[in-house]
Amino acid sequence: MARLDSPTSDPAREAAQAIWRAALAAGNVAPLVDRALESLRVDLTRPSWRHLLVFGCGKASGAMAAALERALGRRITEGLVVVKDGYTVLTERIIVKQAGHPLPDARGQAAAEAIVNRVRAAGAEDLILFLISGGGSALTPAPVPAITLAEKQETTRLLLGAGATINELNAVRKHLSLFKGGQLARAAAPATLISLILSDVISDPLDVIASGPTAPDPTTFADALAVLQRRGVGYLVPDAVRARLEAGARGEVQETPKPGDPAFERVTNLVIGNNALVVDAAAAEARRRGYRAEVLTRGLQGEAREVARELVARARTLPPRTCLIAGGETTVTVGGRGRGGRCQEFVLAAALELRPDDRIVVLAAGTDGTDGPTDAAGAVADAETIARGERAGRAARAALDDNDAYTFLSAAGDLVVSGPTNTNLLDLYVLLRD
Repeated sequence: MARLDSPTSDPAREAAQAIWRAALAAGNVAPLVDRALESLRVDLTRPSWRHLLVFGCGKASGAMAAALERALGRRITEGLVVVKDGYTVLTERIIVKQAGHPLPDARGQAAAEAIVNRVRAAGAEDLILFLISGGGSALTPAPVPAITLAEKQETTRLLLGAGATINELNAVRKHLSLFKGGQLARAAAPATLISLILSDVISDPLDVIASGPTAPDPTTFADALAVLQRRGVGYLVPDAVRARLEAGARGEVQETPKPGDPAFERVTNLVIGNNALVVDAAAAEARRRGYRAEVLTRGLQGEAREVARELVARARTLPPRTCLIAGGETTVTVGGRGRGGRCQEFVLAAALELRPDDRIVVLAAGTDGTDGPTDAAGAVADAETIARGERAGRAARAALDDNDAYTFLSAAGDLVVSGPTNTNLLDLYVLLRD
C-alpha cells in the first residue's frame, strides 16, 4: 500500500493517492499469473515431462514465482529467480536470490551463470517456465569472457548518466552478454520454454523487456555501437567493451539469435501484464471519485522536466474536476550530483511551473516502488510545494539543476513511498485539476 508523505489533507491530494493505489492494485501479480496459466495451450501437468523447471529475473519475478508455486505446487522440480534487493518473497521449491539494481553486481552474475548452466542441461523432455519482469537485465549480468563485470557496470553507469533509453541501454547490454538477446533460449534448446512476461517497456517489445533473454533480437552490434556514439560515450566506455562491439560489427563475433532462428522453435513468449492495466485502473478510480478522466497516452517519453512543463500547461486548459492520466517512462540526463529519479524530477519540475492560484495536483510514481536510486516511488506536488520546501531551507531551482529532487521533495513532505511493490508496469502520471 502506498504511503503519501504529505503534510496536508487536501482532498485533491487524497484523490491522487487513491488513484495511485488503485493503479498498483491492478498490477498485482498473482491473478495475472493465474490467468496466464489458464490460457496456455501446453499441458503443464503432462506426466511425460521429465522436469518442470522455473527460472526468472526481474523485480516482480519473486512474486511471480510464489504465484506459480501456489498453482503448481510439487509439480515444480526446481527453480531459481533473481530479484532486486528488498523484493524477496517466501517460496518453498524455487530459490529467490537478491542482486544489485540498476548497476549489476557479482551476486547477479553468479545467479545468471547458474541459470544458464542449468538450462543448458535441459533436454527435449523438460519444460522450462521463465519469469521475466522489468529490472531483469541489470539483475542477470553474464558478460562474455573478454569483458569483466566491472567493465559492464561502468558501461551501464555511463549510459544511464547520458540519458539512454531502455531500448538503447539494452541494445548494448545484449551484445556484451551470454544471457540476453535470445541467448537464454539458444542455451535452453531443445527443451520446451514458456516465458511469462510483465512488461515495463512502452509497446511491450519482447526483445527489450529485461533485454529479451528468450526473444529474437532485431538489434545488431552496429546498432549497439551507434548507441554509444549517439549518447557521447563511445570513447568513455572501457576499451574491451568497444573492442567487442567493433569486432561484432565486422562479423568476427557471432550475432545474437534473430527472428526465424531454430532456437525459438519450442519457445512461447506471453505478455501477462503491461502499463495499460495501470492506466485503465487509474482512469476508473478517477471517474469513481467524480473526475472526468482524460487518458493522454500509455507511451509517455521524453526528458522528465520538459514533459512536466508540457503536461502542466495542458492541465491548465482542462475543465475543473478533470484528471489527466499518462503511462510510460520519461528519462533524465544527469548533470548534477543530487539524488532522485525520473518521477521525482518530473514532479519537482512541474511544481516550479505551478502558479499560486493553480488548483492542480501532480503525482508521478513508478509502479515498482522505486524511482532511481532512492527509497521513494515518486512524488506529489501542488501549488504550495515550492513554498513548503523553501521554508525547510531548500532551494527548488538549485535542486532541479543538481538533479536533487529527492532532497527537496523530502523537505517539502511530498515523496510517495510505497516500498517494494513486487510488480513493475512502468510509471503513472496523474494531474488533477480540481
